Amino acid sequence: MMKKTLGIIGGVGPLATMFLGEAIVRLTNAKNDQEHLHTIIDNDTRIPDRTAFILGKSNQNPVPVIIEDARKLASYGADLVCIPCNTAHSFYEEIQQGSPIPVIHMIRETAKRAKSLEAKKAAILATDGTIYSKVYQKALMEEGIEPVIPDEHTQKLVMSIIYDHVKSGKEVTREKWSDIEAAVFDLDCDRIILGCTELSVVNKNLQLGERYIDSLLVLAETAIIRCGYEVKK
Repeated sequence: MMKKTLGIIGGVGPLATMFLGEAIVRLTNAKNDQEHLHTIIDNDTRIPDRTAFILGKSNQNPVPVIIEDARKLASYGADLVCIPCNTAHSFYEEIQQGSPIPVIHMIRETAKRAKSLEAKKAAILATDGTIYSKVYQKALMEEGIEPVIPDEHTQKLVMSIIYDHVKSGKEVTREKWSDIEAAVFDLDCDRIILGCTELSVVNKNLQLGERYIDSLLVLAETAIIRCGYEVKK
């Protein structure tokens, strides 16, 4: 298979973007520099907040900026692009229509991973925007998996972790995470989806465990394979 160049539309958030770049390098089966993916990262922090737009709290549409970035990356030589932001996939069809190159669907790939792990019931930890748009719920149901969302109190804790901690550059302690984990474990799900890339940063630091499916790591592995490389075993 011919090797492809990957474009990453980043800045959504910036730390998650850098973690995706690192994850791709660490997960690629390569013995030297030349055996790694050619990756072009546009860490575009101009992209308006996706959740705020979905919930009607902002009239700044992130889609035109994302499409502009996809076109720019294509002009730089990218053969396909990925976006390390689950909430942005609420606009996937519009983004793909405006992009001259394929866009990896992070959420569908994560739902497929849940199915391959024989999940029957999966909890979704994500932004209010992602939950509201039901993009994960639809993807999971298409794979025959029952989606479960946290109660209002737990969802507020998740949003606080995403916005008040990771996006603000503050550390998330195991103690801070334990309230969310306890509430989600009570939902009796066999898998828990980290459906926000800021939560992937939490997972990197806390090593949350095998019950979790990390959407950013799924995206990294998918990108490696789609670009014609091998994932490290």
